[in-house]
Amino acid sequence: MRFGAAFWINRTDWPDLRDACVAAERAGWDSIWIDDHLLSDEGDPADPKMEGWTTLSALAVLTEHVRLGLLVAANTFRNPGLTAKLATTVDHLSAGRVVLGLGGGWFEREHDAFGIDFGAGFGERLDRLDEAVRLIRRLLDGERVTHEGRFYSMHDALCAPLPVQPRLPILIGGSGPTKTLRTTARYADLWNGYGPPEKVAATSEILRQRCAEVGRPYDEIERTVTVDVLVRDSVEAAQAGWTAIARSYGIENRTSTDGEYRGLTVGGPVAEVAQGLDAYRRLGIGEIVFVFRHPFDLETIERVGEIRTAMEALPSPA
Repeated sequence: MRFGAAFWINRTDWPDLRDACVAAERAGWDSIWIDDHLLSDEGDPADPKMEGWTTLSALAVLTEHVRLGLLVAANTFRNPGLTAKLATTVDHLSAGRVVLGLGGGWFEREHDAFGIDFGAGFGERLDRLDEAVRLIRRLLDGERVTHEGRFYSMHDALCAPLPVQPRLPILIGGSGPTKTLRTTARYADLWNGYGPPEKVAATSEILRQRCAEVGRPYDEIERTVTVDVLVRDSVEAAQAGWTAIARSYGIENRTSTDGEYRGLTVGGPVAEVAQGLDAYRRLGIGEIVFVFRHPFDLETIERVGEIRTAMEALPSPA
C-alpha cells in the first residue's frame, strides 16, 4: 500500500508549503497532491488561495521521487487541450511523475466570482467531464484530434512533446454511480473517493459493474481514498487536534454530497491509526491519501514510516 500527502493550499504561503512538501518527500511519502480551487472552499472564500497547476510546477522541480498530482483539477476551469498541455509540461518538469487528477467541478461560488461557466447543473458538468477526459486521453496518447462535440471543438489538435511517461495516468475523483464511475470505467487509470470503508466498498462494487458494462477489467483501475488522520500520543489528543482544525476551517458540520458527515477518519497512536486504516487495505485500496491543512501537521507527516511499518505487521488480507 502507498501513502499520499495532500496539501490544501489555502491560508498558506509558499515557504510553509515548500517546507512541508520537502519534509513529506524526505519522510517517505509516495505522492504529493495539491487541491485546485480559485477561492477557498473551506472557511471564508476570501481566505488566501494559491493556484494548483502553478504550485504543482514548482513542486515538480523541487522534489525528486514522489508522484505529483492535483486532487482533483476542476474540469470546468480549463479547456481539455490546455489541461493536456499542462499535464505534459509538468510531466517533463518532474521527469515523468505526474498523475492527472480530474473532477467535474462543484464549487459554484468561485465560478461566479471569476465568470467561469458553471453549466446547467451537476449532470451537465459530468457530461462535460466525460467528453473532456476522452479528448485528453487521445491527446496524451499522441493522436491528432479533430472533434465537434456537445461541449468542445478541436481542429487537428496535438500534444507535442508527448509526456515522458508512455501512458500518463489519469485519476478521476468522485463517486457518482451513474456518470462519474462510468467515466472512470471508460478512461481512468486511478479512482479517488472518500468515506468509511463500508461506503468505499459499496462504491467499488458499482465501479466493478460499470467496468463490466464497458468491457474493462476492474483490476486495471487503482483505487485510492482520501482520509483525515492525526497521529498523536492518544486518541483524545488526536480528537482535540481535529476539533481545533475543524473549528478553524469551519468544517465542524461538513457533509459529503450524499449528506454523510465527514470528520476525523482515525487518530491517535501509530498502532491505532494503522488498525483504523487496515480496513481500506483489506478492500484492495492501493493508496491512502492524508489531507493536510495549514499549519501543516509535521508530527503526522514525519511519522508515515511508522504507520507503514505498523500496517505491514498486521495480518495480510485473506
